Amino acid sequence: MTEQTVFHLGVSKADLEGAKMAIIPGDPARVEKIAALMETSKFLASHREYTLYLGRIDDKPVVVCSTGIGGPSTSIAVEELAQLGIETFLRVGTTGAIQPNINVGDMIVTTASVRLDGASCHFAPLEFPAVADFDVATAMKVAADASGAKVHTGVTASSDTFYPGQERYDTFSGRVVRRFQGSMKEWQDMGVLNFEMESATLLTMCASSGLRAGCIAGVIINRTQKEIPDQATMAETEARSIRAVVESARNLMKMDNRVISSD
Repeated sequence: MTEQTVFHLGVSKADLEGAKMAIIPGDPARVEKIAALMETSKFLASHREYTLYLGRIDDKPVVVCSTGIGGPSTSIAVEELAQLGIETFLRVGTTGAIQPNINVGDMIVTTASVRLDGASCHFAPLEFPAVADFDVATAMKVAADASGAKVHTGVTASSDTFYPGQERYDTFSGRVVRRFQGSMKEWQDMGVLNFEMESATLLTMCASSGLRAGCIAGVIINRTQKEIPDQATMAETEARSIRAVVESARNLMKMDNRVISSD
């Protein structure tokens, strides 16, 4: 009897070969790039925004699965991977910084997120924090430091929308609803580092469900300077970020092995 596949991802538990960890970029085009950095890799499936590969790091299986943009599609990927036995989620992406001291090419390791999304409320009330797992964030910080990039750790603002929720006025309507008018300045004053669109959902979902998650992102724009990133710099930053997330997975495996050995 053929094992049933999950509804959106189109893979079964057997396809994951016992994997407990997943690397989850947003962009499907990044999946193969990440998998190519592993010792072995193979294509599993592709449907809508979800492209999956299975690779091995230090001979342990690791899934690479794109989530698409935003919290709702991320929640589907995480839910179905968790159903298949994944317990640890390492998100990698690109981001826009909002603090003037953060430069393009730097990396940000998110310790917690401002919940500007809606999907996270389907998993926990707003009083529940969107917080990264400490071990995952630590493994990411070590990998990012080793990459040679300048690394910032702290709070991320995570919005369901790219335009109004991140207070962009260069839109069709030019309108930002009252809730978000002046919001970027408020986040800057509170020390928030950057904007992105997935971490609030991911971190709330995992922290409230007994799963581990963290987020590492390469800075492709600083919004205190300009809004449009340079394509060559963006490609270089993306490449450094995906190398760092693979090393984060390796670091985390070593940390987990030390814990098991000490037990």
